[in-house]
Amino acid sequence: MNAPTPGPHSVDFDAFACGYDAALDQGISLSGETKEFFARGRVEWLRKCLNGLRPELVLDYGCGTGSTSPILRSVLGSREVVGVDSSEAEIALARRGAEAGLTFATTDEFAPTGNVDVAYCNGVFHHIPVSERLGAIESIRASLRPGGIFSLWENNPWNPGTRLVMSRIPFDRDAILVSAREARRLARAGGFEVLGTHYLFVFPKMLGALRRFEGPLSSLPLGAQYQVLCRK
Repeated sequence: MNAPTPGPHSVDFDAFACGYDAALDQGISLSGETKEFFARGRVEWLRKCLNGLRPELVLDYGCGTGSTSPILRSVLGSREVVGVDSSEAEIALARRGAEAGLTFATTDEFAPTGNVDVAYCNGVFHHIPVSERLGAIESIRASLRPGGIFSLWENNPWNPGTRLVMSRIPFDRDAILVSAREARRLARAGGFEVLGTHYLFVFPKMLGALRRFEGPLSSLPLGAQYQVLCRK
């Protein structure tokens, strides 16, 4: 095993493991959607950004209970998705429902070997202590093959709806949000080439008819979340 890497969470997510999904859905319900809607939206957007690339091996960094890992595998058409998280309790829940092609490991068990095609990470860095964020970026980079893609998703601190939703989720209330500018700085400091920044989820369900404009608006800092797309 390589040297220990920083865990994805500073919050004790073992304590939230059993109620994690319910707490997340309770907060997100303000939008009129479920966490699966947002997870699928992020992964579909990533698929478009890959321009036809079909990654064989995907890393789901900070996977929690593993609910996004099967979406990554099916939408991206991957052979295998490896979910990694620092919470032993959440990894235990993820393993319990693991499908074929999905494996899960704690950060203590995971050793970056430089063979991952795409790394995906959502809503993790706002839980990592500021002093440990660069180490987490470097760990993700070490897991990727040369030319591998890193899809870093975070909550947009300039979106008032985002802050309201997070205030309703117990493990998000004290999180230190990461701006897109800071995420780009971190990625570059960790050795990545930044390919672009995209903002998503501008309109709640009640304004669903306007969602056809999400793509054209993705360059503006309006959405509830953003993706910083990077390459090793």
